[in-house]
Amino acid sequence: MTKVNPPIAMLAELTHRCPLSCPYCSNPLELARQETEIDTETWCDVFRQAADLGVLQLHLSGGEPASRRDLVPLVEAARNAGLYTNLITSGIGLTEKRLQALDEVGLDHVQLSLQGTDPAMADEIGGYRGGFARKMQVAEWIGEIGFPLTLNVVLHRRNLHQLPRAIEMAQEMGARRIEVATVQFHGWALKNRETLMPTKDQAREATRLVAEARAKLKGQMVIDYVPADYHEDLPKRCMGGWGSTGLNITPDGLVLPCHAAQTIPHLTFDRVTERPLAEIWHEGSAFNAYRGTDWMQEPCRSCDRREIDFGGCRCQAMALVGDPAATDPVCVKSPHHGVLQQSAETYSAQDDAPLVYRGFSETPRKVRSS
Repeated sequence: MTKVNPPIAMLAELTHRCPLSCPYCSNPLELARQETEIDTETWCDVFRQAADLGVLQLHLSGGEPASRRDLVPLVEAARNAGLYTNLITSGIGLTEKRLQALDEVGLDHVQLSLQGTDPAMADEIGGYRGGFARKMQVAEWIGEIGFPLTLNVVLHRRNLHQLPRAIEMAQEMGARRIEVATVQFHGWALKNRETLMPTKDQAREATRLVAEARAKLKGQMVIDYVPADYHEDLPKRCMGGWGSTGLNITPDGLVLPCHAAQTIPHLTFDRVTERPLAEIWHEGSAFNAYRGTDWMQEPCRSCDRREIDFGGCRCQAMALVGDPAATDPVCVKSPHHGVLQQSAETYSAQDDAPLVYRGFSETPRKVRSS
């Protein structure tokens, strides 16, 4: 039996409401409506349960967490529970007064997203006119208050050329860390592979630029990097291993082993409103489905990397192969690896594909690439 250690981190998706309409959104196709969101008191109890379970870091996300009017008391409750709090935000919905209130109750860190390094790119990708200007104002307030800052930059075929400027902006903002994340195709993002898939040359150039920047900025700023895995030969260690280091809670209280786990149809998820969090973590069927290595098929079962990458991403195997227990096709040992890389080449050549914007509407809004 696989030994189950306490989780280190928990992602609390406070809401799926969001002012942006990013075409690479990884939230599920069916979003939780506001009326189904768990209330303030329940979240506060969940934070206490998480701390008792052993969670150290709480990441407050969405959607846009600033859409919750009770954001300040939620942060206060998390800090009172002894959790390190990180607010993951687009900045839209945050005012100087609200940021000061978050500082007063002990918010530890802010992670600010960036859709582009200029208004034209950022506002087009986010689907929100004026969003870039508001984001820059929020970044200024964050610096003045003194919050530690991580700048999160999602890169894709449309904006990868802006990577050098994004790194410069992180330095100018005084960020301690930048997360350079090439788009991961889960949830809504799958509708935009033809528009957003980087070319292989772009992926290689991004890797080169990140390595160069890491060497130059060593000791000044940490650079986390998520490469374009469709062009890679080894899969990422998704979530540090299924059910091993972290858990996610959706706005309506489902407890997930990873952000995209709901795409695996045979899994059953518990609600934190119906079962204690510790019990779900240790005994929940979804968490135990792919823990450890006993579930693995070949070639993962006999691979010397099986406890390094744990076969890659289960949700990606489900999306691309139709079998969540299969080797992630990103892996060169997967029989589907060649097909994946060929599809990446095909997707990245679709210059006229439209952006399909995220939204609650059943009819997505499409805009042709300029």
